[in-house]
Amino acid sequence: MHLSGRLRHHAASRLDLPAVGDWVGIDGDGRVHAVLPRRTAFVRRAAGDRSEPQVLAANVDVALLVTSLNHEFNPRRIERWVTAAWDAGSTPVIVFNKADLVDRPERFPSKLGSLAASVAHVTMSALRGDGVDQLAPWLGAGQTLALLGSSGVGKSTLANRLLGEEVQVVKAIRDDDSMGRHTTVRRQLLLLPEDRGLLIDTPGLRELQLWWNNGASASAAYDDVEGFARGCQFRDCTHDDEPGCAVRAAIEGGNLRIGRLNGWRKLQREQAYEERRQSGFLARRQQRALSKRITKAARQKRRHRGLE
Repeated sequence: MHLSGRLRHHAASRLDLPAVGDWVGIDGDGRVHAVLPRRTAFVRRAAGDRSEPQVLAANVDVALLVTSLNHEFNPRRIERWVTAAWDAGSTPVIVFNKADLVDRPERFPSKLGSLAASVAHVTMSALRGDGVDQLAPWLGAGQTLALLGSSGVGKSTLANRLLGEEVQVVKAIRDDDSMGRHTTVRRQLLLLPEDRGLLIDTPGLRELQLWWNNGASASAAYDDVEGFARGCQFRDCTHDDEPGCAVRAAIEGGNLRIGRLNGWRKLQREQAYEERRQSGFLARRQQRALSKRITKAARQKRRHRGLE
């Protein structure tokens, strides 16, 4: 399967090209001529200095955000993944994997603060198969799930467990820092048995640079911080040393963790910065699309004159 020249020519950016999970229109020779409108799109900022989007997965109903209960566990990273899933239009489900490596794995969800109450989460050991059946509510015909997370968290092991056979290659993590080795090197769409839907397995990402589709998700991931902020005396409160700051009072009273405030601040700064960068990308994209329309119109005009 390959792209038609017309599709390549009319694509104003990578957003207009097929990604894993897309529905496409093809001809009898397997050429892709069109990308059907996406219901959801899990988009990040591509690597590099230019602000360009990269679609990690399209038409994802449920984003399985996999983290492991070892040195890799990072609440701030999980908050970013949840934010990205909400921004994509997908339902996030946090998967606390490798529960067999720690004592009392049930204590980890509480480290996410109020996020654990607003986002579905399951604790399991994909290697042993313990707890994998908790994913049953999100499996079914017509459902598309995506495995997302860092390298070494057990995404491919979980994929094999859901597939019922060893399809994805797995490797051990490093013992000293629990860092994973890239095993899945490309995004793959897999058919789950027994009409349990489709599964997208993705390579591990060390860092997730968000690409904002709608700003509402940034607030949704930190609804506890936003809630306390609405009680501040001043609307433009920076939550540092202003009088009547409800956020600082919540932290001092033990009702809000300082890490949640720091994560919220970082995400707010990043969103403002990226939206400025993205405005430049959108302007360039519109200019390219306009140039292609002008070129097409000029070509048609010359062709019409040649027929006169």
